[in-house]
Amino acid sequence: MELTGRSIIGTSRGAAVGATTLGFNPLTGEYLEPGWYSASEAEIEQAIKLASEAFLSYSRLSGRERGHFLRTIASQIESIAEPLTARAVAESGLPVARIQGEIGRTCNQLRMFAVLVEEGSWVDARIDRADPQRQPIPKPDVRSMLRPLGPVAVFGASNFPLAFSVAGGDTASALAAGCPVVVKAHPSHPGTSELVGLAISAAVAECRLAHGVFSLIFGAGNESGAQMVRHPLIKAGGFTGSRAGGKALAAIAANRPEPIPFYAEMSSVNPLLILPGAMHERGEALAAGLHGSLTLGAGQFCTKPGLVLVRDDAASAAFLSRLAALMGAEQVFTLLNPGIQKAYDTGISLLDHNDLVKTLARPSNSSGATAGPGCQTVAALYQTTAASLISSPKLQDEVFGPAALVVTWSTTEELIDLLLSMEGQLTASIHSNEEDLADYAAILPILENLAGRLVYNGFPTGVEVCQAMVHGGPWPSTSDGRSTSVGTRAIFRFTRQVCYQAFPDSSLPGELQNGNPQGIWRLVDGRPTQDSF
Repeated sequence: MELTGRSIIGTSRGAAVGATTLGFNPLTGEYLEPGWYSASEAEIEQAIKLASEAFLSYSRLSGRERGHFLRTIASQIESIAEPLTARAVAESGLPVARIQGEIGRTCNQLRMFAVLVEEGSWVDARIDRADPQRQPIPKPDVRSMLRPLGPVAVFGASNFPLAFSVAGGDTASALAAGCPVVVKAHPSHPGTSELVGLAISAAVAECRLAHGVFSLIFGAGNESGAQMVRHPLIKAGGFTGSRAGGKALAAIAANRPEPIPFYAEMSSVNPLLILPGAMHERGEALAAGLHGSLTLGAGQFCTKPGLVLVRDDAASAAFLSRLAALMGAEQVFTLLNPGIQKAYDTGISLLDHNDLVKTLARPSNSSGATAGPGCQTVAALYQTTAASLISSPKLQDEVFGPAALVVTWSTTEELIDLLLSMEGQLTASIHSNEEDLADYAAILPILENLAGRLVYNGFPTGVEVCQAMVHGGPWPSTSDGRSTSVGTRAIFRFTRQVCYQAFPDSSLPGELQNGNPQGIWRLVDGRPTQDSF
């Protein structure tokens, strides 16, 4: 596939007009051809109009037809795996194995949603049959199920060029629900985005779907994304990125004449708690494991444990000495783009100059290890106290990159106060033994209220794509703590409940018809069954 730098507007391409922006290789510092043209307001308008028109037919496809479409997208992406990998590596600085893993994850989650919609029970069909003899008034026939919302605006993420971008989880779940999608490509990986966009367009054509089921918008600034969210034909949005960007778009969505749901994953420091028993038993192993989690992907995972909570004692001192030695090694990391590098440098500089914080490891202070042609940096490790973190909430701010802040506490009461002072998180991890669990039982309900995913004796980096996964959490980790962007529950974000009262059987969706032609599980008169009647 030849890259053109032009948006994909249904089956057409955007105009090659105006200034262009180039891709950038954060490893080498080189700019990448071709240039990408920002979509005009008219082109964005056309993409959304096509999506709205496509919704009328696409939302009515059977689960089997939508499943076939999702599988076709996965096959189209796999057919371009070699050039796609090469381009994604060049635009992200990530290793080949990471990109290959993302391709696999992207295609696997598309097929996971295909299985869900092909089986069909996810629509939560409920039937309460009529009882004309009921007294004092007859009972009407009432049936309900989930239906798709309408066109969805999706924003590609910087840190996952594939799995959270053009064909990532937001797109896959929206398409599975029956919603056409308009994607705004992330400027950090425009070529990767165009290649995947062309693969989806090929799947649309192969499955003979309406042209507006998918469009891809390029835009260097913020206004194109704001235009998408403001548009009255857009009915929901999905975003993964910074807190500032997520809050701005969520505010637009909420303040429209017709407010819409906007699912933003924004920021999280993912506290990792090591209790005394675990620290005494395996402190050195925990230091090695934590170092690996902190620096995996140069610390650019939304689930990186940015706060490490340990009791102030001799075992923790030994653990911190070992962790500081690992973090202080002369290892150079490549960040994804200059914006992330600038934000990382600012974040660690603020910690460097904070009187409440002690620097434990900062190689660049003496070695100049950050020197490099692209977006290179080094790891950093800091320490503060529970009292300092509680009194200075800004210390909880996310530093996106290979850095962490260790927080020491002395008593159970101080630990509880510390946890209660924290913002909502995507994850919270606890390392303990059985004795710890009994001694610190009071903290478990607090952790449950704090985060969307609790991890026991493990590290939060690495989000399994499976039915039960929850990748979401209370504000400000996400804009809606009731949802997840990973796992099959993600489909519910782009649906609404519709009730049909006293309709003739032939006019009902197949999922609600007496004969149950799809053989799905339904709640009939309060009883789960696959039976027809």
